[in-house]
Amino acid sequence: MHAIIETGGKQFRVAPGDVVRVPKLAGDPGSEIALGKVLALFQDAGDLIAGEQAASARVNATISAHDKGEKILVFKFKRKKQYKRTQGHRQDYTEVRVRDIVA
Repeated sequence: MHAIIETGGKQFRVAPGDVVRVPKLAGDPGSEIALGKVLALFQDAGDLIAGEQAASARVNATISAHDKGEKILVFKFKRKKQYKRTQGHRQDYTEVRVRDIVA
């Protein structure tokens, strides 16, 4: 069984036992949470559950860690004008381990 969830404006495919890096969530490492909105649910028999039936499903997870992603460099310049700016960015994320999917 696996599910499609939405959290932090992004969609993720999760199954029990998966470790997923999602945009930063509130909570301490080790705490239990219910992950975002369930958009679709795929059962082992190949059945697809979507819409209002999937909205009642829950994905339970445990927060493993909080961290930052790799640095991304942003470089701006305008030719012939001697204008150059370099800026770095590291996105915060939360690593969660999916415990189970409750339909």
